[in-house]
Amino acid sequence: MIGVESAATVIRQARRFLFPPRRRRGRHSRRDYEQHYSLRVFCRFYLILLCGFVLIVCLAHLLVASAVRDVEEHHARRFMQGAFTLVETELYRHAREDWLSAIEALNEKFTHHLYLIGRAHLPKEIQTQVSQGGIVVSREHNEMYHMLSDNDTVLALGMFSPAHGPGAALKTPLRLHAHLSIWAASGAAFALLLFIWIRPIFRDLEALRQTTRALGEGRLEARTPGAYSRIFVPLTDSLNDMADRIQQRIATQKELTCAMSHELRTPIARLRFVGEMAVSARAREERQRLGKMMESDLDELERLIDASLTYARLERDTLQLHPETVDLARWLTEEAEKLRPLLRGKTLSLDLRELAPEQNVTLDPQYMARALGNLVRNAVRYARQHIKISASVKNRMASIHVDDDGVGVPEEKREAIFTAFSRLDRACDRATSGYGLGLAITLRILTLHCGHARVLSSSLGGARFSLKWPLPES
Repeated sequence: MIGVESAATVIRQARRFLFPPRRRRGRHSRRDYEQHYSLRVFCRFYLILLCGFVLIVCLAHLLVASAVRDVEEHHARRFMQGAFTLVETELYRHAREDWLSAIEALNEKFTHHLYLIGRAHLPKEIQTQVSQGGIVVSREHNEMYHMLSDNDTVLALGMFSPAHGPGAALKTPLRLHAHLSIWAASGAAFALLLFIWIRPIFRDLEALRQTTRALGEGRLEARTPGAYSRIFVPLTDSLNDMADRIQQRIATQKELTCAMSHELRTPIARLRFVGEMAVSARAREERQRLGKMMESDLDELERLIDASLTYARLERDTLQLHPETVDLARWLTEEAEKLRPLLRGKTLSLDLRELAPEQNVTLDPQYMARALGNLVRNAVRYARQHIKISASVKNRMASIHVDDDGVGVPEEKREAIFTAFSRLDRACDRATSGYGLGLAITLRILTLHCGHARVLSSSLGGARFSLKWPLPES
């Protein structure tokens, strides 16, 4: 009774370990659960594979045994036919009452047990088969039978089982121990090989689980280390890339929100100040002047909000371009004419000498015009007198350049100016209504075209802003 209760306790503990109850919400219970999670998963996986392996082996053994059993019995009958004939001949050389002593003498020469049994003591099925003559193989008793000539005595040979032979009590436990030892060694070897095989997988799964939890808790700097198993390399790279994009996107949104809040303060403060002055103003001319100032501040707010919404819209991956094939020289000529009213007394020239006649390129006319307009507006703010637009197509890359004769861009700031709300001279930008979004929008438009934007030194003495994007394969 104690043994049964101990076995039941072991079974309950194993079941609780392999299939634990649903854990309660809590810090300590979750930590305890995670400490044994990998071991539980390994044990489940091992038991499933081991049971499947044993089941397959047993089924294969049954199929093979049933297929070859008839063949083996046929060969056993032919092999033992001579032995049974010799034993029967030896028995008939003695009187019937001496058969038992003769069988005992023969048993000393046989490795298997010989004995005589009456036909009536055999099962009915074997009696019928023995009566038909020949040698009968009993699968149930693992013995062979042969009817003697008197049709009443059966000679039995324990050919397959040592159960009736000398030392039978010792042979059966030894065979059982041998089988158990072989199965135990096989299971241990299988567990070791399985552990070596799936240990990198478990380590990668644990790393992925820890990374996803950290990301879910807001620790966006968390990354998954290099995978130990090649199976998880694509998943690890994808998760890290997703984390980079999420972190960058959230940082951009925070920066945009902070910058918007900062940029909105100045026009709002001016509106409040002008509004207070308009309340106390009595002269009509003074009220009209203050009204124009308020209208100017409202226009500034509208432009700032429009630029911010444009930048946020370009930051979304769902934005779809509508590319068209255009003649680059004609398109630049038309866009340059649209931009001339913005020059504020400065000159704009168009240099298309490096373009081949009817040079076609693929672009989104609306967004690329916005990018070109931002560069020209930026050049108008900083140029002294002259602005030049040029273009070229080389090595399947289309390029548009905007040069000015202004102060240029210092080399250490050439990358930073493409960041949202980044400006070289804030005082100058205030005077020229700049918000630091134009170049960021331009870079995003070129990125959507699979290209890039950069700034270099210009031959005119100022800055050269270049837009480059690849042409589609013909």
